[in-house]
Amino acid sequence: MDLRKSTEQAVKVHTTGTHRIVAPEQTLARVAPFLPVMGITRVANVTGLDTVGIPVVMVTRPNSRSVSVAQGKGVTLAAAKASGVMESVESYHAERITLPLKYGSYEELRWSHPIVDVHRLPRLDSGGFTPHTPMLWLEGTDLLGGGPKWVPFEMVHLNFTLPLPPGSGSFVAGSNGLASGNSLAEAIGHAITELVERDGATLWRLRGLEAQEATRIDPATVNDPVCASLLDRFDAAGVDVGLWEITSDIGLPAFLCRIVTREDAPQQSIRPALGMGCHAAREVALSRALTEAAQSRLTFIAGARDDMPRAEYERHLDPVQHERWKTRITGGTGVRDFATVPTFSGRTIEDDLAHQLDRLRAVGIEEVVAVDLTKPEFGIPVARVVIPGLEGIDESPDYLLGARARAVADMSAGVEA
Repeated sequence: MDLRKSTEQAVKVHTTGTHRIVAPEQTLARVAPFLPVMGITRVANVTGLDTVGIPVVMVTRPNSRSVSVAQGKGVTLAAAKASGVMESVESYHAERITLPLKYGSYEELRWSHPIVDVHRLPRLDSGGFTPHTPMLWLEGTDLLGGGPKWVPFEMVHLNFTLPLPPGSGSFVAGSNGLASGNSLAEAIGHAITELVERDGATLWRLRGLEAQEATRIDPATVNDPVCASLLDRFDAAGVDVGLWEITSDIGLPAFLCRIVTREDAPQQSIRPALGMGCHAAREVALSRALTEAAQSRLTFIAGARDDMPRAEYERHLDPVQHERWKTRITGGTGVRDFATVPTFSGRTIEDDLAHQLDRLRAVGIEEVVAVDLTKPEFGIPVARVVIPGLEGIDESPDYLLGARARAVADMSAGVEA
């Protein structure tokens, strides 16, 4: 995997709400011929099911081996369609991996194969990993140290049909760090920001409420026209917005956005929603958080997502929870200026990727392993990135905090004491 700089690097062409080397319309035109082969049967514009008006689409792939319904969002309908279609496309690739695998335990393979630092990977307390657990491994490329690096197959694939491969349950599985793009660098860069976003969110949630509120953004300071227009859409639809900066010590801008209907309207049964975003450029990170919040709200309204059980709907429709969210969003005042958030915008995607790797290296991250899942028959760049040392998603009650999370938790406990 050669991502070294060259004079052939493509300059960014699309920079509205996100950074891409081609416009969303070109991305869609390129992948459209392959959608029937991948089992994508419908790309539905569901924007009109809500009153906000931020474009959201739903992409259906009935024979998926993971989630059958993907969502896409963007500042334009074309961008939302590209977002949703590419999410479904990358999932298809991760469900059908045909790359060579190795079978053995960590203890058996580590003497003859360069293996990722498994002790820094996200795990659950209920997980069954031991150094002697036989499992499948897949080769990737270490973008920091160079050379090949083997990672647990469980952290790459999305084929959740039963029976699962041997050794499953050792690490946190899911789509975190899976991305596609118009180039391999674009896919890898997007995957990295997703991993950094989830790491930042976990660290931020471990901080006390007072520390969290100190990161609240004053919406009046958001001077990016795209983000300002998104905030105006929420306001016009009667939806209150709360913004928090969750940028970690890595220094890649990240935001958390909470939204809730301003007036009580039981007949609507619309739950509060949350969105997050991360990117080297702060305006793109915030745009991602705002559009994802709109997407989350519409996902609930549409009711088509097959990984959301009834209990999830009931929990979010609880009037007590709704009031709690409303109090959190409207009960505080943003104190942080959007202009103080760090930002970087390179001329090319490779410039942004180099910046991301520099920031990870600066906080002690030693491995960034990218697995190229691109299928030659399609030629659509897809990558899975694994970064030992970053925190995973802490939604499970038995999530084991890593070193970064433990340090934040200990610091927060010391402040409260």
